[in-house]
Amino acid sequence: MPSSDTGRIAVIGGGPGGLYAAALLKRLRPGREITVWERNAPDDTFGFGVVLSDETLGGIEHADPVVYRALSDAFVRWDTIDVVHRGVTRTSGGHGFAALGRRTLLRILHERCASLGVGLRFGTEAPPAAELAAGHDLVIAADGVHSATRAAHGRHFRPTVTDHRNRYIWLAADFAFDAFRFEIAETEYGVMQLHAYPFSAGASTVIVEMREEVWRAAGLDICDTAQSVERCAKIFAEALGGRPLRSNRSSWLTFATVSNARWSHGSTVLIGDAAHTAHFSIGSGTKLAVEDALALAACVEEEPDLPAALAAYEAERRPVVLSTQRAAAASLRWFEELPQYVDQPLGRFAFNLLTRSRRVTHGNLRLRDPGFTEEVEEEFGCPPDTPPMFTPLRLRGLELRNRVVVSPMDMYSAVDGMPGDFHLVHLGARALGGAGLVMTEMVCVSPDGRITPGCTGLWTDEQAEAWTRITRFVHDAAPGAAIGLQLGHSGRKGSTRLMWEGIDQPLEEGNWPVAAASPLPYAHGVGQVPQALDRAGMDAVRDRFAEATHRAARCGFDLLELHCAHGYLLSGFLSPLTNQRDDAYGGSVENRLRFPLEVFDAVRAAWPEDRPMTVRISATDWARGGTSDEDTLTVARAFAAHGADAIDVSTGQVVAEERPAYGRSYQTPYADRIRNSLGVPVIAVGALSSWDDVNSLLLAGRADLCALARPHLYDPHWTLHAAAEQGYAGPGVSWPLPYRAGSRPPPTGRTDAPKPRLTLG
Repeated sequence: MPSSDTGRIAVIGGGPGGLYAAALLKRLRPGREITVWERNAPDDTFGFGVVLSDETLGGIEHADPVVYRALSDAFVRWDTIDVVHRGVTRTSGGHGFAALGRRTLLRILHERCASLGVGLRFGTEAPPAAELAAGHDLVIAADGVHSATRAAHGRHFRPTVTDHRNRYIWLAADFAFDAFRFEIAETEYGVMQLHAYPFSAGASTVIVEMREEVWRAAGLDICDTAQSVERCAKIFAEALGGRPLRSNRSSWLTFATVSNARWSHGSTVLIGDAAHTAHFSIGSGTKLAVEDALALAACVEEEPDLPAALAAYEAERRPVVLSTQRAAAASLRWFEELPQYVDQPLGRFAFNLLTRSRRVTHGNLRLRDPGFTEEVEEEFGCPPDTPPMFTPLRLRGLELRNRVVVSPMDMYSAVDGMPGDFHLVHLGARALGGAGLVMTEMVCVSPDGRITPGCTGLWTDEQAEAWTRITRFVHDAAPGAAIGLQLGHSGRKGSTRLMWEGIDQPLEEGNWPVAAASPLPYAHGVGQVPQALDRAGMDAVRDRFAEATHRAARCGFDLLELHCAHGYLLSGFLSPLTNQRDDAYGGSVENRLRFPLEVFDAVRAAWPEDRPMTVRISATDWARGGTSDEDTLTVARAFAAHGADAIDVSTGQVVAEERPAYGRSYQTPYADRIRNSLGVPVIAVGALSSWDDVNSLLLAGRADLCALARPHLYDPHWTLHAAAEQGYAGPGVSWPLPYRAGSRPPPTGRTDAPKPRLTLG
């Protein structure tokens, strides 16, 4: 880009992101006139230490060796994490951290900017961005989480700011911890936690965090800063060795997650916390700001004009930021839910903490610290050389050889409810593929309980015979594999087309009447208005479930799952968005549970006592006014009390207007909460794809079984391949005899080249 296109640049905010952007842009084109406005004095700053990753440092080294050398000289480095709980410390090594004081970082950037000729205006409030834009070619808004620029142009940036419930305070100790330290204090007021790390040879950052209700119960809401500092030092006196803490303009805060629909408006662009925030527990605030500066400078240099540069900057950075924010959200949520984990064994607790963001997994912990990981595996009950996913699990009289479940997936390939050759091949192939449990699609209890004309059923003896053919194949051809039946009724989501012909769209002809808890259509203006079930209708449905269950037992299914999720009939009774009854079956969550529990009891009574039952639920509706976290715990607790052996925890698909927060393993926190709040076994499901994720969830105690759907469509032998890739050949999985010749990855062509051996002059 010609320098004349960005000859004058204004930077609002003199934090690390703004300063580094100014230095890079000036270094690239010394003729530029660049001014940074910072309302505080040079030495004024919040917080104490800053952690940067090797990846970020690599970008700095490449872009500005002068800054890199200065940072390297100032860094303190360490590679261990101490987790301290109930007086016992568990240490994990091999992590690699680099930190320095925030004041030192700012001083290095101030000096670099001054040496390059960047104008630094300290103690000066920046003019509004619109005013600066009139006289500058580019305005960089690096004015932080409370960005005035973002607020002034909110109509264009369309920000979303989400406040969270924990309180925290940034403090410092005048000594260096020798590891990144997480310590838990179980006080009379509730659980509090300490995050601490060194940032110089003689100082450490200390963050104290707790839930809002704990903070208030402890009286910290009425303490001034000095009193808060003294109280925190007393609570964590053992960690501090009796030393005091100190503050730096410190106050109790709640974290706010910031995101924006757009990052630029005209010639004004947001970077750092003005554009996005990520929770401090993954140490990414300064890291993201510095990386934003690197990317912005590069795009301004590489693109032909400013609009293209700002578009390229956002396109490059947004996916990285979203990924980081998802990891940060998982970490933040873990600390908000910390009380539910405190009774875990120490090894599992430490592993759970280390893997909370999903950035650290079982696989890379085995590389970083194999001794630590092996101890946690032994505590979990893994036999020697056995990954967690290949440990057995017993549910009543059924022992599953491993923890992998082929999740129920509607195939829409039946005729008149009859499973055919397709279902035999589909389910049989996945049983041969090594999964511990293979689940059918939702099998419907009546013709009018189908979603589509292609759904399978179990309302006739002929259908039962067809299912028996499938269960017999699984048991005979794939010894050790179990097969489960998911039983359900479509409710208001019935009488629709096959998925690939128009999902949730009514049939063009041949529709059948649908029923639900309340006369509310799934898709307003499109779908049928269902008939609200009366007492006689509920009795008939309950009896259909019981009849189908008797047939399922005769078919030889090993496990039965009652489908109470995804907006189908029983799910429709559970959600307040779909159940608006004013009788004994509507209103409170206890009333909304009444009919699903009646059905469950009828099914449990018809199902053999030694065979397990699970229940699939939607733990959230992803919609305002829907199922709450407390509702979900009440529902799970009730089904467990009535005899459910595990809860299969899914989410959503209850109302058409849902807004799911999709992402890697995005539903597992709901399973985690049920398992660790209630002590009920759970099946985790939802965007699980790698065996590393499965091992991590199991070892952390967030799930007992992991259900995978699309990975098994991509690879019917997913579990066998997971075993081969981990070098596992034990009893948790076995290759069918005809397939054993393929139990190792096939050879491929060489991609290496001969290494040079001699250097001749």
